[in-house]
Amino acid sequence: MRNIPLILGLWLCLIPAFSQRNKSGVDKRLASLDAELQKVLDTWQAPGFAVAVIEKSKIVYVKGFGYRDLEHKLPVTPNTLFAIGSCTKAFTSSVLGLLREEKKMDFNESPRRYYPELKFFNSEMNESIIMKDLMSHRTGLPRHDYSWYLFPTESTDSLVQRIAHQEPFAGVREKWYYNNFMFLMQGVITEKITGKSWAENIEDRIFKPLGMTRSNFTLADWKKSEDAAFGYQLEKQTTIKKMDYYNIAAMSPAGSINSSVNEMSNWVITWINGGKFKGKAVLPASYVTEAMSSQMVVAPGLPDKEISDVHLANYGYGWFLASYKGHYRVEHGGNIDGFSASTAFFPSDSVGIVVLVNQNGSTVPSVVRNIIADRMLNVARTDWNKDLKAKQDKALKDQKEAEKTKTSSKVKGTRPSHSKQEFSGRYAHPGYGSFDLVVERDSLFAKFKLTKLWLRHYHYDVFEAFEAKTKVDTTASQLLFNFATNDGGDISLVSLKIEPELEPIQFKRTPIKLDVDKATLEKYAGEYELGGMVAKFYLKAGETLFLTVPGQPEYELIATGKDKFSIKSLDGFKIEFTTLEGKVTEAIFIQPNGTFKGKRK
Repeated sequence: MRNIPLILGLWLCLIPAFSQRNKSGVDKRLASLDAELQKVLDTWQAPGFAVAVIEKSKIVYVKGFGYRDLEHKLPVTPNTLFAIGSCTKAFTSSVLGLLREEKKMDFNESPRRYYPELKFFNSEMNESIIMKDLMSHRTGLPRHDYSWYLFPTESTDSLVQRIAHQEPFAGVREKWYYNNFMFLMQGVITEKITGKSWAENIEDRIFKPLGMTRSNFTLADWKKSEDAAFGYQLEKQTTIKKMDYYNIAAMSPAGSINSSVNEMSNWVITWINGGKFKGKAVLPASYVTEAMSSQMVVAPGLPDKEISDVHLANYGYGWFLASYKGHYRVEHGGNIDGFSASTAFFPSDSVGIVVLVNQNGSTVPSVVRNIIADRMLNVARTDWNKDLKAKQDKALKDQKEAEKTKTSSKVKGTRPSHSKQEFSGRYAHPGYGSFDLVVERDSLFAKFKLTKLWLRHYHYDVFEAFEAKTKVDTTASQLLFNFATNDGGDISLVSLKIEPELEPIQFKRTPIKLDVDKATLEKYAGEYELGGMVAKFYLKAGETLFLTVPGQPEYELIATGKDKFSIKSLDGFKIEFTTLEGKVTEAIFIQPNGTFKGKRK
């Protein structure tokens, strides 16, 4: 889901069905297709995939290839459930189309009219953004995907609150840029208007009318389903490895649907037929036309020498738009851990193609889609399997060659400014979330909700991160942790380059509070003479130490080590107690402007 799908197209020609079939009744356009698609499976080392081809109101070809469960050799069928990732987006926007038809919303209104709690990064965004901007990726926000992917939550409110702290990289409607949070907001707004959950709206308004009885939304439902695929990845182009299913949690409206090619075919039939399924209107015809019309330019989309007849790169509402060999294509891809997908249709040709694959970041959906498009549209056939594999192989070769000439910016002979323990703490950013940095077995680890990273010193106060495994791949670091200090010399934040369009995101450090028993805390309670005034330490609720200084507010203290505390609300302010023969005698106040001693009265 996080990777923007290739803008390559498929199309069908409106030729009478009888003229396309041979004497045996087999559609001539699809003759020997089984063998060609089996070759695709083998070429890309995919565990399995399913494909459906739709013409007008019928499925003219549907088949599963390979395995949904590689270990137990359970085959893919047309009913096998796959995670469809961002193919979910068209469903989410369609509910808004239905609500508009019911006069319950206006696409030209601000989303804050329907969800007043929503706040953007600045006043321009708050005042200018309308619903259409959310639906066509033109708010000026970059992806900020690590905000939900590294910091998942089941709380929709938590994700919505993060938006206010997510910086844009362009003005409203200046540039197109993919953003999952804006599809989350569409789902949240439908909930606010209808009083039903996003999933209930999809279920009642789309799934039930289309007979999509096995399609579902959650990891729990997926686990209970029969004939559901496991996800896999291809490691180092050689080894197929099973992947954990990613629980998208509160970000569901952007990509949580699980479905089969059989049921997704009903969805495509609806779009091909102007919003109708079996003669009954499921989506408003006016919305269907608008959703598959250009709302924003994605990229120049110019033809090139190799693929001169594939061009145009625009976006509608939850759909990418392209021209493929003279045919208008509407499509959206989907990628989520272990799964890839493509849902495509050609409205002028009344043809649709659905490809679902249980391979992470797979090229198979594009290859299969284009192979079938050439056949169904009766256009000159391109050997897409050969061509795209050659391009991938060349890219991998070029990457290896580039690695040989790559120079390092690492400065040798440097050391961190602090001990490992002094880097530990909780690091937080309001637009993302928090993670803990801990010391285990004399090594630093960053602990996120779903993953754990080992930090290896790079230079100065910069560390490189690797996925913490039994066998660590030290060639795979993609992220540097760059630490900074405050005026008091303490580690105060870490900068992470996790949004390519912006400066590094800064996560502020708070020391992790240690559990200290009441008896120990009581040792520190008392009055201390400090430069002509008296500082007082005392307990509240028998478990938390507080400090008051005349003329200043009450400060809560956080235990960070033996006889060591940080002041919770003041960055760079610390207290260290001195003991003699087991009794506390002094409180040392360490501040950015100096160190002061307070003698116990």
